[in-house]
Amino acid sequence: MLLSAAERIMSDAILKAENLSRHYDVKRGMFKGMSTVQALGDASFTLHPGRTLGVVGESGCGKSTLARLVTMIEPPTSGRMFIDGKDVSETRHQADLRSVVQIVFQDPYGSLNPRQRVGDILQEPLKINTDMTAAQREADAVSMMERVGLRSEHIGRYPHMFSGGQRQRIAIARALMLRPRIVVLDEPVSALDVSIQAQVLNLLTDLQDEFGLAYMFISHDLSVVRHVADEVMVMYLGRVVESGPREAIFAHPRHPYTQALLSATPSVDRHERQNRIKLSGELPSPIDPPSGCPFHPRCFAAEDACSQVFPDREDVGQGQTVSCHRWRALRDT
Repeated sequence: MLLSAAERIMSDAILKAENLSRHYDVKRGMFKGMSTVQALGDASFTLHPGRTLGVVGESGCGKSTLARLVTMIEPPTSGRMFIDGKDVSETRHQADLRSVVQIVFQDPYGSLNPRQRVGDILQEPLKINTDMTAAQREADAVSMMERVGLRSEHIGRYPHMFSGGQRQRIAIARALMLRPRIVVLDEPVSALDVSIQAQVLNLLTDLQDEFGLAYMFISHDLSVVRHVADEVMVMYLGRVVESGPREAIFAHPRHPYTQALLSATPSVDRHERQNRIKLSGELPSPIDPPSGCPFHPRCFAAEDACSQVFPDREDVGQGQTVSCHRWRALRDT
């Protein structure tokens, strides 16, 4: 039976997450007992080879928690995740799958061992996970250095001898040493100058084309996400409130929170600046989240149902989904 284009795209997913949640038990004080931080709730999405999923939202929305689950640094409290069709929760699969997913952190200096030479940093994953000889590991490290735009003679230097952009290139090279299929990019350019950001983003695009990588690109900078992402997932207080193709999200945002985020993005267009949506109040605490939709205390379009029931995730067409009681009333605004 022939598959449609949409069915083929779904069938080649390298990662599929179903209702991932992550809760943490924390102490509130000497006499207050334990409380539960609901860091992530019911996140469902897919990643495809050669594609980039942009994850956006305010600080504290669960982006980094999601990154830790995808990279198997932490297990989910509930939900399931499949990588290459294998259930990550099954212990027999975890050793094989850890090399399939790698991560690049926000701070390139903090993520590199200052006491190790670059060559040792790059070769360490190969030393632990492969049977390659020392000569093979060094040749592979030199080759990867050149792929990320650094010279082979840099391999004997220490991280502090490089600029911020060069250190991030080293971090990217280390993430690719085991030839992963998925790379989680946790704010990979936010610590860099704007001119260097463009260079690193172009490098990531080239490497994605070369290796067929699936990227999860976590960022609070919507202008960067608009440049690199194929699909976008918007999060608020641990919940996915809207997702879909980049063009649909940026052209026709349905959720009030997505509309507010996009209106706050710097623009040279005077009309867009005049239409900025200003949210009132603070981001609620994940220890004591609001009932119903977590965004309703700050929402400019909230109604009674918003404070009582969390909205179902609805398909609004063109692959775009939204969790909002009032998206139909807001779609033409």
